[in-house]
Amino acid sequence: MQRRNVIRLVALSLLSAPLAAAGSRYAAAQGTVHVDAILHDPDAPVTGNPRGDVTIVAFLDYNCPYCKKSAPDLARVVKEDGRIRLVYKDWPILTEASVYGAQLALAANYQGKYLEVHDALMAIPGRRIPEEVMLKAVQATSVNLDRLMNDLQTRIGDIAALLKRNNSQANALGLQGTPTYLVGPLLASTLDYASFKRAIAEARRQQANAK
Repeated sequence: MQRRNVIRLVALSLLSAPLAAAGSRYAAAQGTVHVDAILHDPDAPVTGNPRGDVTIVAFLDYNCPYCKKSAPDLARVVKEDGRIRLVYKDWPILTEASVYGAQLALAANYQGKYLEVHDALMAIPGRRIPEEVMLKAVQATSVNLDRLMNDLQTRIGDIAALLKRNNSQANALGLQGTPTYLVGPLLASTLDYASFKRAIAEARRQQANAK
C-alpha cells in the first residue's frame, strides 16, 4: 500500500511543471516500440471518440484495486470531454485469474460487448478475484455467454497474441505496474478525475506546441 501511495503522489506531482519529465521518458521509450503499434493495434478495444484529439492508452489489470478506483473517473472524463479516444490495453500481470479476466473481456469484444464486460470486472471489489467470481460477474451482463465462450475457444490464439503484444509494449515503455496511462505524449500512474483533466489539458497544450 505504501508503495502505491508513493506512486500516486508522484503521478499527481507530474501533472504540474515536472510532467514534461514523464513525457520525456515516454518519448525515449518510443525508440524501442513503434508508436502506431501502441495507439492503433487493430485488435485493441477502443471507446470514446474515435476521432478524438487526445488519445489515452490505459494499461490495466482486473485484479488491480487502483485500476478499479480510477476506472469511474476515467469513464467520466472521457464522456464529459467528448474529444478523447480511449484505448484499452489489458495487461494481466498480477495473478493467473487476471489473465482469465482479460480473456473474457477480449472475447466479449467479438460481439461488441468489451466495455460492458470490462466495467463488470472492474466493479468487483477487492484484489485476487478468483476466476469463478469473474465469470459470475460476466454472466450478469447482457453478453451472450455461449458465444463468448465459443469465441474464447476459437480465437484464443488471437487473444493470446494481443496480450503478448500488450506486454511487450509495456515492457518497452518501462512500465512498472498497473494502472499506467499514456495521455497523449504524457505518462502517468494512478489518477483521479481532477488529475485526468489536468493531464488532458497538458497533453493538448504540448500537442499544439508541437505543430
